[in-house]
Amino acid sequence: MYIVQIASECAPVIKAGGLGDVVYGLSRELEIRGNCVELILPKYDCMRYDHIWGLHEAYLNLWVPWYGAAIHCSVYCGWVHGRVCFFIEPHSEDNFFNRGCYYGCDDDDMRFAFFSKAALEFLHQSNKRPDIIHCHDWQTGLVPVMLYEIYKYHGMSTQRVCYTIHNFKHQGIGGVKTLWATGLNRAEYYFQEDKLKDNFNPFAINYMKGGIVYSNAVTTVSPNHAAEAQYTDVGCGLGHTLYLHRDKFKGVLNGIDYDFWNPEIDRYIPHNYSQEDFEQKQYNKKALRDRLSLQATDKPIIAYIGRLDAQKGVHLVHHAIYHALNKGAQFVLLGSATEPGINAHFQHEKGFLHTNPDVHLELGFNEELSHLIYAGADMIVVPSNYEPCGLTQMIGLKYGTVPIVRGVGGLVNTVFDRDYDQNLPPEERNGYVFYQSDKPALESAMDRAIDLWYKSPEEFQQLALQGMNYDYSWNHPGAEYLEIYDWIKYQW
Repeated sequence: MYIVQIASECAPVIKAGGLGDVVYGLSRELEIRGNCVELILPKYDCMRYDHIWGLHEAYLNLWVPWYGAAIHCSVYCGWVHGRVCFFIEPHSEDNFFNRGCYYGCDDDDMRFAFFSKAALEFLHQSNKRPDIIHCHDWQTGLVPVMLYEIYKYHGMSTQRVCYTIHNFKHQGIGGVKTLWATGLNRAEYYFQEDKLKDNFNPFAINYMKGGIVYSNAVTTVSPNHAAEAQYTDVGCGLGHTLYLHRDKFKGVLNGIDYDFWNPEIDRYIPHNYSQEDFEQKQYNKKALRDRLSLQATDKPIIAYIGRLDAQKGVHLVHHAIYHALNKGAQFVLLGSATEPGINAHFQHEKGFLHTNPDVHLELGFNEELSHLIYAGADMIVVPSNYEPCGLTQMIGLKYGTVPIVRGVGGLVNTVFDRDYDQNLPPEERNGYVFYQSDKPALESAMDRAIDLWYKSPEEFQQLALQGMNYDYSWNHPGAEYLEIYDWIKYQW
């Protein structure tokens, strides 16, 4: 099958969050399974060019219709760790992708409307006719709209679109000027409830809604998050639209790259280990203590790795630090704050706890250190307010680090409570789950985990080993996406 991924990110060359990891990981898995996969990406000035091999000009005279005229673009081709990627560079005074950043500009809506138009124009003019176009998040929400309203009538009538939503919070809001610029025009047609009209702002079009309405299949990144998006406020206003299109909407759990996140081969940890020699994990625990100047003592280490913001349940992250210390555990935090106020608060806590030999707060992100924490910690806490999929808990499981998670989104699909999960036998459970977003709920789950570590170390180790049994690689999601592609390939 010939598949083209259109996205605003692809790790490691363009990575602002989990989207980049998914685009790369899924593309790699689809290729392993014998499919031809190409990626179309913006050519940002700030992307990691050192991760591109053989970058060369592939299509020099791409003229993209825009506002009744046309913008000249060059298309470059290169290999990103084996993936064939095409990078679109517009030559325009708008300077769409020469901003020193990926997102955060006042005209992001127009920047990515142009990118979506340019990607389709590149497919059209270069005579590329993929079986499947797989596009991602709001930045490419207009791709299926333009495909079925414009390009369908210009030789692209057999292409089918799978649209994956990674984060409902950011939906892409535009107006009449977007319609004029892209050539969709007809405002009275698109400003209808069943087309692009935003569900709450009658004067705006919603890119993500357009992706849902016009694509052949819609996915999000875990089955539980798909239900949350339809029936709770997690859908950020798109619940009704998703319900109307429920027959083509489902959740597919993301995977993680076991070539990178694997304690058996991890080059960032001093002692590799597996289930067969799990005792080697304790030497990584010692290395973690040595690196962070924690005291050598017979205590469990609880970790938090991730952003410090409202989505991640930052109030519970803060509480977890002090509750762990009160319960006789050590705590390690690695994370960066997205807001100045949160950053200032944790900087204060870092100073206040500086002399405590049982805690270390590392504010920022360090890739190498994150691997050592996964390998050295006994437990990892993930108290998110909402979590579409979550990678932290899946990585923790692979490293035999028992997750303590809030029961939302993909966390529910990957972590199964040792004491209370009735859907699995005890030998298949792998962590601890709490459901409320208050401190007592978090404390209850942490207490159960810490008590087991102290009172029944053999049972705690067995729980960790059971977590390592789970396969959260791209193997299963890859197969599931191919089933979706097969299903939509023959829709007319």
